[in-house]
This record gives sequence, C-alpha cells and structure tokens, in this order.
Amino acid sequence: MPWSLTVPSSPIFCKPDGSSFPSSPHISGSHSPKSPSSLPLSSPSSPLPLSSTSVMTPQSPSSSSSLKSPWSLCIRKPPQFSLGTDAAAPASVPKRKKPPKIEIPTPVAVKLGFAAVTPRGEEEVQVDGEGYSVYCKRGRRGKMEDRYSVSIDLKGDSKQAFFGVFDGHGGSKAAEFVAGNLDKVAMAEVSKRCGDAIEEAIKEAYLTTDMDFLKEDVGGGTCCVTAMIHEGDLVVSNAGDCRAVLSRNGVAEALTSDHQVSRQDERARIEALGGYVDFCHGVWRIQGSLAVSRAIGNKHLKQWVIAEPETKSLKIRPECEFLILASDGLWNKVTNQEAVDLVRPFCVDIDKPEPFSACKKLAELSSWRGSFDDISVMIIQLERC
Repeated sequence: MPWSLTVPSSPIFCKPDGSSFPSSPHISGSHSPKSPSSLPLSSPSSPLPLSSTSVMTPQSPSSSSSLKSPWSLCIRKPPQFSLGTDAAAPASVPKRKKPPKIEIPTPVAVKLGFAAVTPRGEEEVQVDGEGYSVYCKRGRRGKMEDRYSVSIDLKGDSKQAFFGVFDGHGGSKAAEFVAGNLDKVAMAEVSKRCGDAIEEAIKEAYLTTDMDFLKEDVGGGTCCVTAMIHEGDLVVSNAGDCRAVLSRNGVAEALTSDHQVSRQDERARIEALGGYVDFCHGVWRIQGSLAVSRAIGNKHLKQWVIAEPETKSLKIRPECEFLILASDGLWNKVTNQEAVDLVRPFCVDIDKPEPFSACKKLAELSSWRGSFDDISVMIIQLERC
C-alpha cells in the first residue's frame, strides 16, 4: 500500500502549504513498511539529507498517482554543470582566468648581467691578427667609447710596431681622433731622434696629439696606453687608467701606473695648480668631475688634466711571453696576476696559440663580475716580435 514518511527538522522535506512539521515523525498510510531497512539510518534530529534508501515505495506504475499523504517530499535539484567546451559556466560561478606567466631571470643572464635593453651602436670588436688579438665589448652605460690602433711592419720592418688602447669619456670623439693619429705622430717623432731619446719622442707625440685634438673644439677626452716595439725594445706609455701588464715567465708585471686622482703625487700636483679634489659618488674626482688625472682632451679641465704620459722601456727577452693592454673596464674587476694566469694556457707552450680566445675570456670574466664599463683587451705575443 502507498505510504509517506515525514521527518522533522530535515531541510529536504516541506509541506506544500509551507506550514511547519509535526514535533515527532510519523508514518501515514494503511500499512507500515515491511522491513526495518525502509526507515532512515540517521536520527530524526539529524540535519543531513536522507539517502535514496531512506524511503521505500512499492514498484507500481500508479504509485505516484495513488499517494494519499497530505505531505509531499521536496528535493532540490542540484545545479547541472556541463563539461563540454561549448557550454557556458553558471552565472554564480565566475570563470577563472589563467594567471600570467612569471618571468624569472636565468642565471646566465644574471652572470652574464646582459643589457636588459637593445644594444646601441657597435656592440663588440673582434680582431685576430698576426702576433696580436683584440676584443672590445660595449658596456651597459651607452654607446661604445673605447677604440684601439695597430700599426705593424713599420718602415717595412716586421720587428717594429705600434699598439694602442684608448678609453674615451664624454663621448668617443677623442678616442677616435687619437686612435687615428697618435701612431703616425709617434713614428714621426721617433724618426727625428735616435737611441735613448725614444721616450722623449713618445712624450712629444702624446702632447702634440693632445694639442691637435683641442683645436678640433670637440668635447670629451680619452685615456691611453700604448706599446711600441722598436729595435728589440718594448716602450710602454700611458696617460690615465688604461694599463699594460707583462707576463714574465708567468709572473704578472705592471709596466704602467694608473693616473687616478687618489694617487698622492697626482693629487698634490692638482692642488698645487689651484685645483681641488673631492670624494664624489665613491670616487676621488677633479673639481667633482673627472676621476683620472691625465688624459688627452678634456678642454674644460686642461689646467689640471695633463696629457703627458709616463713611459717605461725594457729589452724584450725570452722570458717576456706576452703583453696585455686593456682599459679599466677589465682592470677594475680582474687583477694583473689573474689576467696572466688566464691568458697563459692559450698562448704559451702550445702548438697553436689562441690569443683571441684569451682576450674574449678576460672580457667575459670582467663582465661576469659586474663591470658596467666598456671592456677592451689586446694581447701581443712578444715571442713573435
């Protein structure tokens, strides 16, 4: 016989007219269920919905129409979600968007400190010549301002040559001018003299080139380091903080001394001429501006920033293996001995020297250590001179 079951306090039962449930459950109909399993397994006060086995009805086609109970069973239909690609999500559940990809810099990028922007101008220079190699790498401050010059087989003599590395500041005009003219002026001065006067000839070449550039009425300046090979002698000169380092049987020997404002003798010279030196942005500077005390150019500071070089001469002997000329972009991050130790396996006691690879390795090491400056490296194989 048909019957109905009501349970008070159950959220899934309700009266058709919306009135409250009786205080205790009861079973209506002419007969009770035949099996105890037809009763709910939870207590009457349980708030949990009943399972599908909680109510037993006869399997009769007319059972739904013959229900006589004044109560009705109300079960809310759960929302239907479609898993198809064409179906829209329910309005109550907003569609989640995929979060954007997080960009994490790679170690190579951080080691390496690549410009984070598109390179401007010439990014690098690569030269692998006979007995010498050059590698110049643009820094992360702007346009490349470093330059170099090489003149070999002077006067038809393969044992005579002139090499130079020039580190421009305030633009590249000064470095370009000096790279294109200093070697010619130097050879002209040397040809006028003989013997021990070669150091005086180099000094005169620097000063003459400086005066010629100042006539151009162009701003900026350049530090210089040069090496002349003449009749078995090595003559090295510098003005500024470019440096020359010799490998003598694997031991680094600096042939130049950086002309920085922090040098006591340079500071005394500047102050004696009426200039002042102060500590600005972590560096000692002339008039709060330039950090080097000698250079070609710098018209606005010419009273204190002189172009006179310091020069050193020595005989090229078998223990003189190679010479490194480089801008401060290298020396600010790599020591003299580190440079020699890195270059030597590429150039000494091997059948096929690879000085260019050594130049590039030095520049990469300095860049990896955090150099923001232009880096120019030249290696001269003295055993071939």
